[in-house]
Amino acid sequence: MSENVNNAGVEKIAIKDQLFTVPNLLSILRLFMLAGFLILLGKYNDRVAATVVLAVAGVTDFLDGYIARHFNQVTELGKILDPSADRILVTGAMIGAITSHSIPLVLAVIILFRELIMMVSAVLLAILGAKRIDVVWVGKAGTFGLMTAIPGFILSSVSAGHHVYLWQSVIRDATWIAVIPSLVLSYLATLTYIPKAVTAFKEGRRERLK
Repeated sequence: MSENVNNAGVEKIAIKDQLFTVPNLLSILRLFMLAGFLILLGKYNDRVAATVVLAVAGVTDFLDGYIARHFNQVTELGKILDPSADRILVTGAMIGAITSHSIPLVLAVIILFRELIMMVSAVLLAILGAKRIDVVWVGKAGTFGLMTAIPGFILSSVSAGHHVYLWQSVIRDATWIAVIPSLVLSYLATLTYIPKAVTAFKEGRRERLK
């Protein structure tokens, strides 16, 4: 019995130290898909194809976390790579949406402001030697919602001359319905990270003083 427990512990440690797990590969793929999205949107102005690529990238954000949790593939690298890929994806998607005039500027500023807070905070905590903070589900839900909304804004802005098709109006209305709760969840997650950041800083300080 004890041998089985020990083997399970060793296997768990081995998995945590692995680099090339499915979730990690999905996180890396997400970054390549962001590059494809920006090329399709910026160079070729193909908003439909760009929307599809960005939407699929958003789905990988859900998949990597699901696979990691349900198939015991949580790794130390993944805990850093996944949220980092999320921040880069949302920021890159927002830049693409702004430059293509697909999203209201005020809304874009609100979204980017939150992403800037998260990125600066992560860098400062790392410099201060704080322990790593695990991603909370509220933040993942907010990010997933935003990654659903941004493609909606881009797709609904497909040029049709002076005519706006019914499907574009429907998509845009649905996008607004999705983006508001996603923003609320994102900023709520930011608030929940504050006490976590304080605790992470204290724990990191205690470890350095040992």
